[in-house]
Amino acid sequence: MNKYLLWFIGVTMISFILNVSDIFTYKRNINMCKDIMNHSKPHSTIEMPKPLTGMWTVNTVGRLGNLMGEYATLYSLAKLNGRQAYILPNMHSQLAKIFRIKLPVIHQDIFDRIKWRKFVLHDWMSEEYRHIEGEYVYFSGTPCSFTFYHHLKEEILQEFTFHDLIKEESYEYLNNVRGDKKNVTFVGVHVRRGDYLTVMPNVWKGVVADKGYLKKAMDYFRNKYENPQFIVTSNGMDWCKQNINNSFGDVHFAGDGKERSPSRDFALLAHCNHTIMTIGTFGIWASYLAGGETIYLTNYTLPDSPFLKVFKYEAAFPPEWIGIPADLSPLLNKEKPK
Repeated sequence: MNKYLLWFIGVTMISFILNVSDIFTYKRNINMCKDIMNHSKPHSTIEMPKPLTGMWTVNTVGRLGNLMGEYATLYSLAKLNGRQAYILPNMHSQLAKIFRIKLPVIHQDIFDRIKWRKFVLHDWMSEEYRHIEGEYVYFSGTPCSFTFYHHLKEEILQEFTFHDLIKEESYEYLNNVRGDKKNVTFVGVHVRRGDYLTVMPNVWKGVVADKGYLKKAMDYFRNKYENPQFIVTSNGMDWCKQNINNSFGDVHFAGDGKERSPSRDFALLAHCNHTIMTIGTFGIWASYLAGGETIYLTNYTLPDSPFLKVFKYEAAFPPEWIGIPADLSPLLNKEKPK
C-alpha cells in the first residue's frame, strides 16, 4: 500500500479518536455543571393554599345594614385567621332573599351542640383580631366598618351580588326615569328617620339630617353634573316630600317607606351612580355597593355623646367620601339654661 495512503489513514483515525474524546469530555462537564447547580440552590416549590379549618360564625342582629356588616366582618376575619366561616339560618334566610351569598349555613341543631368560644367585636378593626384563637368561634356585636373588609372589597361586592330579578326591577325603574334625557347621572338619596328621630337626641345626643344638609348635598351634584336625577328613598317619605326642593323636576320619590321590605329601596340606591346618605348602616352599605361619590352627614353628635364610645367616624366612612357637618344648634339650644 502506498505510504502516503497509510499516513492519511493514520492521521484520520487519530483525529476521530480525539474528537470522540472531546465530545465525551464536553458532555461530562455539562453533567457536572448541572449537578453542581442542582446541589447549590434550593429546589423551588409551589405551596398550595392551606384549607380553611374550624367553624366560625356571627350573631344575627338588626336589620339589613347590620346583617351585611356582620356577614362581611365574619367573612374577612375568618379568612384572615385561616378558618371556615358559616352563617346561621336566620341570617341566610334574610340575606339570600336579596343577594347570591355563598357562605355555608350551619344547621341550628349543630350550632346548639357546639361549645363556642364567644368573642365580642367592637365596630372597627383592631390588631388583635388578626390572631384570634379557637376552632369554634362565635362573634357578637354589630360591626359595620370598612376597616374590617375593605382589603377584600371585590370579594365582598361579589358576595353581595343581587339576584337577577331585583337588578332588572331597578334598571327598569331607572330607565323610566331616564326616558329620553341625555347624559343622566343617577344620585341615590337615602334619608334615615323613623326611630332615629327620638333615639338620636334622647339617647345619643345627636341629630338626624335636616333640609339644609340635603340641599347642600344635592347642590353639589347639580353643580358638578349636567343632568343629575335624584332617587329618594326613606322611612319618612312624607317629610322628604315636604322638605326636599323639587322645583327643578329632578327629584323622584321612589321608596314606599316600608321598613319591613327594604330590598327594592336598597337595590335602587345601589344601582345609582352616586349616593347621598344621612346616617345608618343601610345608607353606608348602599353607598359602598353603588361606588362613585358619596356624601354623608358627619359630626352629628355632641362631643360628650355616649355614641362616640362605640362608634368612630373615621372607621365608618372611607376617607374618599365627602362629609358635610350636621347642624347641632337644636341640641345646643336645648342644653342652654333658660
